[in-house]
Order: sequence, then structure tokens, then C-alpha cells
Amino acid sequence: MTANWNYQPLTHQQQLEAESLLTKVSETPVLAELLVRRGVTTPDAVDDFFSPGLSQLHDPFLMQDMDKAVNRLNKAMGAKERIMVYGDYDVDGVTAVALVYKYLQNYYSNIEYYIPTRYEDGYGISLKGIDYAADNGVKLIIVLDCGIKAIEEIEYAKKRGVDFIICDHHVPDEILPPAAAILNPKLPESTYPCPYLSGCGVGFKFMQAFAMSNGLSNHNELESLLDLVAVSIAADIVPIVGENRVMAYQGLRRLNSNPNLGLRSIIRLCKLTNKDITISDVIFKIGPRINASGRMQSGMEAVELLVSRDLHEAYEKGKDIDQYNKDRKELDKQITDEANSLIEHNVNIVQGKRSIVIYNKDWHKGIIGIVASRLTELYYKPAVVLTYSKGVATGSSRSVQGFDIYSAVNSTRDLLENFGGHTYAVGLTLKEENIPEFSRRFEEYVVDNIQPNQLHPHIDIDAVIEFADITPELLVSLKKFNPFGPGNQKPIFCTRNVFDFGTSRLVGKNLEHIKLELEDNSTSHVINAIAFNMSKYFEHIHSHKPIDICYTIEQGKRSGNSETIQLMIRDIRPSAE
Repeated sequence: MTANWNYQPLTHQQQLEAESLLTKVSETPVLAELLVRRGVTTPDAVDDFFSPGLSQLHDPFLMQDMDKAVNRLNKAMGAKERIMVYGDYDVDGVTAVALVYKYLQNYYSNIEYYIPTRYEDGYGISLKGIDYAADNGVKLIIVLDCGIKAIEEIEYAKKRGVDFIICDHHVPDEILPPAAAILNPKLPESTYPCPYLSGCGVGFKFMQAFAMSNGLSNHNELESLLDLVAVSIAADIVPIVGENRVMAYQGLRRLNSNPNLGLRSIIRLCKLTNKDITISDVIFKIGPRINASGRMQSGMEAVELLVSRDLHEAYEKGKDIDQYNKDRKELDKQITDEANSLIEHNVNIVQGKRSIVIYNKDWHKGIIGIVASRLTELYYKPAVVLTYSKGVATGSSRSVQGFDIYSAVNSTRDLLENFGGHTYAVGLTLKEENIPEFSRRFEEYVVDNIQPNQLHPHIDIDAVIEFADITPELLVSLKKFNPFGPGNQKPIFCTRNVFDFGTSRLVGKNLEHIKLELEDNSTSHVINAIAFNMSKYFEHIHSHKPIDICYTIEQGKRSGNSETIQLMIRDIRPSAE
């Protein structure tokens, strides 16, 4: 599918701001432009952006109900009440549970953790979990990464003598659960400066407030847990801006120097030892392995891994989870193939429609979110994938860039048993007989609300440059923009009127990729590049016709003692005549 290229030249005001930054960025206009596009507009802000320090973290008591949450936790510990740390079974949930449990264990022993199973408990707070807690003398549950809609469940817990502190980051409804405290930066009246925290990030802020209220001065105990926060930020794809960027930056430093023993075992199994681990590595290698535990078996195993204090034990648990991930990959491919086959043989599922709703009662519940992502990428439409579990249809949805799928699902809420999530990903359950009407109304909402520019992928270009601008010094400076993610994507550049040096060739098992050697008129240097799955442009390129490219600048393989540069091509167009 052809992508739209978006490039907006700097406004006059932005140009003035960029000029004011030139002395801070070695008189390099392209770096100044990149900073201004990220809202970094003063010399002092450049220092903070390139070196995000813990001093930039916000006062946790700025979060609504934080004082109530800390007071209730202190009361529980003072009365020696049994405490349970409860969380969702995905990466964000299990890292949050591991963080809060590990930190509180330093000061309190009457504490346990609980992760619901995807298949027995279902998503969020379950009556089974509450009964287990009450039957085992638990008086306070700290719930992480879920709970914001659990009104009936928390009312039931109160009747059984169990209080809740909710630490969540999902979109709340108008009516909130009757918990002792609710920590959620998305509450309607919240004025917390960073509304984009992950569930684990909310747990970290809670522990930060607990430490402050009790005069706990060993900051390393808390800061050592930032690797878990960084993993949650990457895996949950929350914006890496503001406080999130600080925690991701510091957490990656910990991940690369002295990680949690459980994470160290995963790093070893991913073959990332002694490599510079990035957000991308967490998204594609570390996160999926942790997630596989909750998808294929039980998220409890992932928490056991992350709270382990023995390296050998952690490695053995890591190997089990690595195997779950291999099993998950096989199921993922099988179900994705089945979904594509179903669509190919029933063209009415996508033809003439702006959304996809697909149902197969035999699909594995733990995989349908991944399949929804695959369908969204392939067809570039909001997608809902449903299967059958415990008497109801249960599903996951994924969206295209810029379209709020939470609002789309919310428009059908009278047909649903339960739902919750974010702008781009929502989980839902409904009665099987409601699927046809849900499909009709979901499509109706998408047709009425999706914008024309959201129907095609688009590439936002940060700067238009020439090859003469691409230097080893620029590569070094671009590394300072890490960590990359939503809100701070890896800079994408555009260069126009580029030619094949004469040595570009097709590569790959099916000759589907192009290994490029390119030049332009600004320099005599030849630039190496790789264009995956773009073989359709090869004849045009090989005939020495000019092309426009958009790309990211990557570090290539070492050549002697120096780093080489390679462009990762995002898209190619024949240059305008």
C-alpha cells in the first residue's frame, strides 16, 4: 500500500527557535530542526532532553488520591494486614506487580502477589481472585494495570472485608469503583503533568510516594527497579515523552548495566548480552517473551521470573518462558494464515468496508491481539478479532494511526459484556449472538468518523537533507535522541534526486529486497542502504533514473576502527520529472 509522505517546513517562529539552538548543536541546522519538532526550543531544554535525569521526575503527590493511597498502605503495614499485589497478565501488568512486590518486600513480609489467568479469571479483577484473597486473610489489594472499571467486583470485595488501591492507566468511565484510592493520570479531573504513564509507571510513582512519606532515603532500591518500568513503557507502546522519557532512559541504562536477574536471563536467551539494548529490542525480543507467559500459560510465571533472587533459577524459568514464546510464534503464524484465508474466501469481510471484524471460535484466546495487529498492518483498517471462551465471544482490536478505536468500541457498549483499553488497542467480550450487530455498528462508526488521511499509511518526515549532511558526527548526535518511541520516533529523513551508483542488487531468499549503493549531487561519497520488500523499484533504480527516498540513518557494520553508516529505507518514489 502506497504511503503518504508528510513534510511540513518549520514555521517562522520555529525557524527562530532552531537558530537559537545552533550553538548547542555544533552549528548543525538539521539537529536544531529535529529538536524544535520535538518541542525542545531553548538551550537549557537541550541539556534536559539529551541527559534525562531523575531530578526531572514529578512529585508523585501531584497525582490525584496519592495521599489516600499512601495513607491506606501505611495503615495496612502498621496493622500488619496481609497485602496482595494484583495485576494484569500482560507485560505491563507483570512488570508492575514485580516492581511493587519487590520494593515493598524490602520493608514488609506479610505480602503476596496474584496474576489472574487469561482463561479462568479473564481480564482484570476477578471474583475468583477476590475470594482467594479474602479466604487467605488479605485485607488490602493493590491492583495494577487494571481495575478502573471493576465497580461490581470492588463492591463485592468490600462486602468480604477487602480494600482496594487501584493503580491503572486505562480510560475510566464516568462512574468509578468504590476503592480506598484510585491512582490514574487519565481521571477526568487529573492535573498530573504526565497523563501517559504505563501501569508499571503508576506503580513506580506510588512506591516513590510511599518512600517519601516514610523518609526512606535509599533511593537506589527504587531506582534499581526502573528497568522494569522501561520494559513496560516499551511493551505497552505509551508515548516516550516527559516523565516517561526520563524513566525509559534511566531504565535502559539499568537494563544495559545491571538488570534485574529475571530480565538478565531473558537478555541472555535473546542473545543481547554485551549489546546496546534499545527500546526496539524490548518491543521485539524481551517483551514478547514475557508476554508469552500470560498468553500461553500463566502470568504468574513471568512474575516469579522477575522477582527471582537466584541467577540459575531465573535462567531456568527464562528457558520455560522462551519456549512459550516459540510456541506462541507457531500459533501466531497458524492463526494469521487462517485469518487471511478466511478473508480471501469471504471478500465481503473487507471489500467496500473500512473496518474488519472476524470471528473463529476455535482460535487461541492468547493470540488474537497479535492477529488483529497483523490484519491492521496488512489491510490498513481498524480490526477486531474474536474467538470463543467460557460462554462468550472475546476479542482484541487494533487501530490505524490517528483513529481512536476505544471510542469506536465504546459506541457499541450496550452490546458488550465488558471492554477496556486505549486509543489504539481495546479488549472486549460480548454474547455470540451480538456479533453481527456489533460488526454492523462498529463499521458504521468507523465510516462516520475515520478521516480520509487515516485510510492510508503515512510517513512523517522530520527533515529534507542531502547526502553531504550525512556524516559520522550526525550519526553520533542522533544517538542522543534515544530512547525512541511514540512521541519521539526515530528521525525520518528525505533526500530527493538520488541515483544508483551502479552496484545495487537484489538480495533475499526470493530476491525481494534491494541492497543499494546510492549517490546524489551534493557529495562524491557513496551511501549504503537497504530497502526491504521493495524489489518492484529495482528496474527503475537500476536504469539510473532518479528516485526520492525517505529513511532512517542507522549504524552499519564496523569497517576497521570506524563505524559505517547505512540507510534503512522506509519508502521509495520515482523523482518528479
